[in-house]
Amino acid sequence: MSAPPRPTDSSATSELDQLPDRDAEETEEWRASLDAVMRHAGPERAVYLLRRVHEYAAASGVTLPGLLSSDYINTIPASSQPLFPGDIGMESRITALNRWNAAAMVTRGSRLGLGGHISTYASAAWLYEIGFNHFFRGKDRDGSGDQLFLQGHASPGIYARVFLEGRLHEDRLDGFRREADGHGLPSYPHPRRLPWLWEFPTVSMGLGPLAAVYQARFNRYLHSRGIKDTSGSHVWAFLGDGEADEPESTAALQLAAREGLDNLTFVVNCNLQRLDGPVRSNSKIVQELEARFRGAGWHVVKTLWGEAWDGVLRQDTDGSLVRRLGEVPDAQLQTYAARDAAYIRKHFFTGDALSGIAARLSDAQLTDLFENSRGGHEPLKVYAAYRAAVEHKGAPTVVLAQTVKGHTLGSDFESRNANHQMKKLTMAQFRRMRDTLDLPIPDSALAGDLVPFWHPGENSEEVQYLRDRRSALGGPAPIRKVVAKPLQQPPSGPFEALHKGFGKQEVATTMALVRLVKDLMRVEGTGRRWVPIVPDEARTFGMESLFPTAGIYSPGGQTYEPVDVDQLLHYREAEDGQLIDEGITEAGSLAEFTAAATSYATHGEPMIPFYIFYAMFGFQRTGDQFWALADQMGRGFAIGATAGRTTMTGEGLQHADGHSHLLASTNPAAVSYDPAFAYEIAVIVKEGLRRMYGDRPEDIFYYLTVYNEPKRQPAMPTGPSIEEGILRGIYRFKEAERQDPGPQIQLLASGTAIHWALQAQELLGSQWGVRADVWSVTSWTELRRDALEADRARLRGEGRTPYVTAALSGTPGPVLAVSDWMRQVPDQISQWVEQDYSSLGTDGFGLSDTRDAVRRYFRVDAESIVVAALDRLARAGAVDPRTVVEARERYGWRG
Repeated sequence: MSAPPRPTDSSATSELDQLPDRDAEETEEWRASLDAVMRHAGPERAVYLLRRVHEYAAASGVTLPGLLSSDYINTIPASSQPLFPGDIGMESRITALNRWNAAAMVTRGSRLGLGGHISTYASAAWLYEIGFNHFFRGKDRDGSGDQLFLQGHASPGIYARVFLEGRLHEDRLDGFRREADGHGLPSYPHPRRLPWLWEFPTVSMGLGPLAAVYQARFNRYLHSRGIKDTSGSHVWAFLGDGEADEPESTAALQLAAREGLDNLTFVVNCNLQRLDGPVRSNSKIVQELEARFRGAGWHVVKTLWGEAWDGVLRQDTDGSLVRRLGEVPDAQLQTYAARDAAYIRKHFFTGDALSGIAARLSDAQLTDLFENSRGGHEPLKVYAAYRAAVEHKGAPTVVLAQTVKGHTLGSDFESRNANHQMKKLTMAQFRRMRDTLDLPIPDSALAGDLVPFWHPGENSEEVQYLRDRRSALGGPAPIRKVVAKPLQQPPSGPFEALHKGFGKQEVATTMALVRLVKDLMRVEGTGRRWVPIVPDEARTFGMESLFPTAGIYSPGGQTYEPVDVDQLLHYREAEDGQLIDEGITEAGSLAEFTAAATSYATHGEPMIPFYIFYAMFGFQRTGDQFWALADQMGRGFAIGATAGRTTMTGEGLQHADGHSHLLASTNPAAVSYDPAFAYEIAVIVKEGLRRMYGDRPEDIFYYLTVYNEPKRQPAMPTGPSIEEGILRGIYRFKEAERQDPGPQIQLLASGTAIHWALQAQELLGSQWGVRADVWSVTSWTELRRDALEADRARLRGEGRTPYVTAALSGTPGPVLAVSDWMRQVPDQISQWVEQDYSSLGTDGFGLSDTRDAVRRYFRVDAESIVVAALDRLARAGAVDPRTVVEARERYGWRG
């Protein structure tokens, strides 16, 4: 084979040409040596030598850029595999039982049309069993153990294992996807539905891997801050190769590598199939993923081929077989797994060298290579990969394990494009599966129409082995434990400061809330448990004072002198920093918030996360993550700052939030408030701390919207029902001044709109002789939920009046609601208001202008409220309709 032509000088320029060559003659000798190798041994040999030199240089401490991909073979050769510490025969029997019961569970459920997924666990069984038997730590020792983010579609196999352990009864298995009676099993890992078992919800594609990265990062945060020693905890995230297409799956790879999270392992089940067909039909997903993870700085372990391939690869003296494995696209590889030996001989083992290898293999050996001998199906290979992962230091690890989707389910399932939608096996298929798995199930047990679950007995060797392995690893897994550890409620001082108001000083509610949190962070005992999380907007929210005091969390500390070191509020990073400044990533921030919000269960250490963000970029941008937060039963404060559609002057459409409260209202765990004043914030936060961290903690999180518009902050009104009204959602803030009898109206407002309502109250009284009472509505959503519960109580025969109905009962005149949100937000309560009800809001897209101009544009300013109020009164016959025309003309109200 002749060597390729040497590049000309002009085409061979590179960045190295900018560096001085201290020994041009030596450089030329290296080039000549490479030419000789390519000329006499071929380019493959040249590549091999260069890679070995590259490896040796790296091992010797020479800094070189990493190779992004390697050959399509196992990272760990057979000669380097560690000794297996378990009983392979016993573990094979246990795995076979789990495979059977998982398939039986889904098949039995499918009789009722409930569906389920069989093929995913069938491909990943050994990936889980090796972990459960040898790696995954339970919580019995330190209360934390390992954190397992398990692939949602593999849940039947996990249930089957828990059944074998004795933690689930057969009746529960038969309730798979039948939860209405309270005794069934949820389809996927749902902590809220099965809170003693599942820790993390993972079936929302891509969110599990993202959450796993931030869980590993938060584990380090807890350790660095001295909250808890989490050095023994390891985070395992299981995902499919198709799931890696979701941007969230790989969104935080650089963070994990940059912070050296060697407490994190991704296991990618590379069965080469997604829901409809091949993941990469014309290329190779394993190679693509390897390059992606290596490029991000991860340690990559490929486990592609089983033991049968070891001997075959040793016959590959010229690299032809390795080259052929690397060039076959994934879709064709799947075809080989479903074809006979003749097809494989003809289409894969092409050329003299490969046909010679194939000639030494029987037909059965050939089909076994592609159908069964994948690295992810062999315990020795998986154990070697996991051992390499946990022993690697300085970077996270990804294990790319190749499997066959539907493995052991028979030829009707294995590698079939449609197997994700195949929900059940026939009894004949179960008989073949029994024979394949060598299970001691008699034909008589398979004579009926209903396939049985199979348990070897409480005192069987299999169950005893399984329990012994879990005992050695610190108890059962997966498991979710909540140890009651209420936090001491903070003293009244920080709250009373807001109760007093700010006098003549104008303060935005965003700043009032930040001041309260900073004061609470200084409280002895609980102050250190606050976890402020900001997506690169701390200065916008007035939180820069936390930089030098609390410090910004950085695992490497601060290795530079900040440019503002001579200033009072200088930028300070610290290994034990309390503030988490995530950078511009709402998804990452919410993943961090979730890890902190569930620390009470994951680690037995309740933390108080305080996640503050641009309101527009909260529920809208990361709504699915808020659902995962609720499913995981997270607790904490999420703050939509600079809220509303008209308060962000100049920012325009993409920053104008007029709908997040509507989105938040769909989340049952979100307790949402839109406070108008600083004292309302104090009352709400104090109650939130009690509800989430008191003696009887609730699995909820608080969502507060606060504004960037400086306004007068009055002292908290006195009265027996003010605090109750703030918490329940409504109270009368300011009654109209008593005048002669005349038209009356009730103005309901939330958030910053209270100020427009108060102006309208004055205009209505002084210019139109209308008496208007102004009500502060702190939560439209909580009022609606209370009313819905009252409706349900009435259907049960209980007499109960919705709070909003009772609060407004007997008040004269119509009700007009106004807010900085679209009208659907205040309209949530309309059916429970006895009076004539109407609303104003900011429906439509936002825009840039002054606050006054934008409010006039949306017809929510004070003058527009007056026009709308007069219109409702005119419809009720309380004022002359000509009054409305006069008001429109006086205020320049057009269109």
